[in-house]
Amino acid sequence: MVNIICVKVIGEEARALYNAGQATGLTFWSPNINIFRDPRWGRGQETPGEDPLVAGKYAMLFVRGVQGDSFEGGKLGVGDHLQASACCKHFTAYDLDNWKGVSTLVFDARVTLQDLADTFQPPFHSCIVEGKASGIMCAYNRVNGVPNCADYNLLSKTARGKWGFQGYIVSDCYAVAQLHDNQGYAKSPEDAVADVLKAGMDVDCGGYVSNHTKSAIKQKKLGESEIDRALGNLFSVRMRLGLFNGNPLKLPYGNIGSDKVCSKEHQDLALEAAREGIVLLKNSVKFLPLKKSKTRSLAVVGHNADEPQTILGSYKGLPCNIVTPLQALQKYVKKVRHHRGCDTAGCTSASIDKAVRIARVVDHVVLIIGLDQTQEREGLDRLNLVLPGKQQELIRKVAKAAKKPVVLVILSGGPIDITFAKNDNKIGSILWAGYPGEAGGTALAEIIFGDYNPGGRLPVTWYPQDFTKVQMVDMRMRSEPSSGYPGRTYRFYGGKKVFEFGYGLSYTNYSYNFISVSRTNITFYKRKSNLNSYILVSDLGTELCENSKFWVTIGVENTGMMAGRHPVLVFAKQAKLGNGKPLKQLVGFQSVKLNAKAKAEIKYELNPCEHLTRANEDGSMVIDEGLYYFIVGSEEYPLTVIVA
Repeated sequence: MVNIICVKVIGEEARALYNAGQATGLTFWSPNINIFRDPRWGRGQETPGEDPLVAGKYAMLFVRGVQGDSFEGGKLGVGDHLQASACCKHFTAYDLDNWKGVSTLVFDARVTLQDLADTFQPPFHSCIVEGKASGIMCAYNRVNGVPNCADYNLLSKTARGKWGFQGYIVSDCYAVAQLHDNQGYAKSPEDAVADVLKAGMDVDCGGYVSNHTKSAIKQKKLGESEIDRALGNLFSVRMRLGLFNGNPLKLPYGNIGSDKVCSKEHQDLALEAAREGIVLLKNSVKFLPLKKSKTRSLAVVGHNADEPQTILGSYKGLPCNIVTPLQALQKYVKKVRHHRGCDTAGCTSASIDKAVRIARVVDHVVLIIGLDQTQEREGLDRLNLVLPGKQQELIRKVAKAAKKPVVLVILSGGPIDITFAKNDNKIGSILWAGYPGEAGGTALAEIIFGDYNPGGRLPVTWYPQDFTKVQMVDMRMRSEPSSGYPGRTYRFYGGKKVFEFGYGLSYTNYSYNFISVSRTNITFYKRKSNLNSYILVSDLGTELCENSKFWVTIGVENTGMMAGRHPVLVFAKQAKLGNGKPLKQLVGFQSVKLNAKAKAEIKYELNPCEHLTRANEDGSMVIDEGLYYFIVGSEEYPLTVIVA
């Protein structure tokens, strides 16, 4: 819940800066809700992960929070004032930047209707239908030969027609120019402008539309009605932001003052968000937390230990107060020795011998390594999944020299193959912090010394280095055993993993049990005669889907000795796989805070038309007949679907 509140704070501070005259606009090109399909993607760090349900919920709540809606939705009606404008991007099937010379500017993503329906499109559907976003950004790349920004079926028929989008559509920056200059899709600049405006795009981030629209109209390639439509969409959002309604202080959100920016309440939220996002990946014989009273000296080794910009990641705002991991750890231990070990994240040069000498003489060693924006970012995909340069050598030798097992902290946006560390007994604990933001250093130190119990879960699968044999340009989600293609993400990839999606440890233990499932079988009757063992969701209708909802109640117990916040993930899988069915898929997630030995019950409302579906090869959502299992932890509960 705290991260949901953080999104509301983002919108509130954005409006506060505007009210104070420190910002000239209120349209934000965020959030990035593309699926983190490939672990090498440089922009994966910007997304909520690889799961469509998570990405969809994130999109919905992000948009509601920024725009000033309630988290339940419905507070903002059509045309109501916006706190700020959110824009979901990049529409669609965008998850490659620059890999082995293949640039997203010209990339033609070959995507099946099946994968579009149940992987790439669901987050955008949630963003528009549930979040009521006021903006969409169309992506650079082509999908099956058609540039996203020139795709009438995507922008007008799907987003505006089927999903009821009301807002503006912007191109990614200079995407319109690519249609003519690099993709060869449009024969002339005027054709490129006509293509995107006729498709339903409204504004160009770049100069192509402003430079070539007049000549496109003169050449009769474009009608003025398309310009009028685009202007109408753009100005309607500006009106909703209150830009033409007189004194802004007398309008909704006009009383949000600069005192909201960097307030203690908001900085506390930044800390809590960082705490909740850190994932404990290994903790042999409960090595962590370290005991404050028995840690008299500490070595902090690694290039990421004291780099303020690294913990902020990409596309960051101006922080209120950055605390690096080194600075935070120095507050816990009086005698701290710091050594970079590597010169940079690339680690082409490393002072390993000196780091080893320091490690030998201290009580404990914390290694803080990983990636930064020189290794992964927009325009830069990775080629490897292992640590760059001499980082692995540094870790091994320092761990071997230390008196006791070491703590390994990884800062990175994407997953890394750290199998060596997972299996090394001299590495007692591993923490992954992503790029945790301005309070990330404080959160890490609190976790290492036990002032906070970690409960984060991985939002992506961590693949082995061998996965890099798979071509990043292959967009298929589903595996193809006959050719050796392994598939992607936890839903379709059945190969070896370093860590699974949803994995994460705690300083305490939790147990689960299914208390009740309100329905153990569901019967659907076909409206049309066919031989398929499934039913089309479109044949059921909204009313029948609503009436088919049911409740799953999970009992959760903290069986350990430390209080903690714990995310409870519920998956569903079919007993009989094949025909492109997911191996399993997430159907619900909630966090619960439990004291030691405490119990709680969590209820999940599930809709078979949403949570028990898959896409067939035509891209239609279907519900298969047969046995299903709900899974939480190691517990399973059966449910039968009958199609008569």
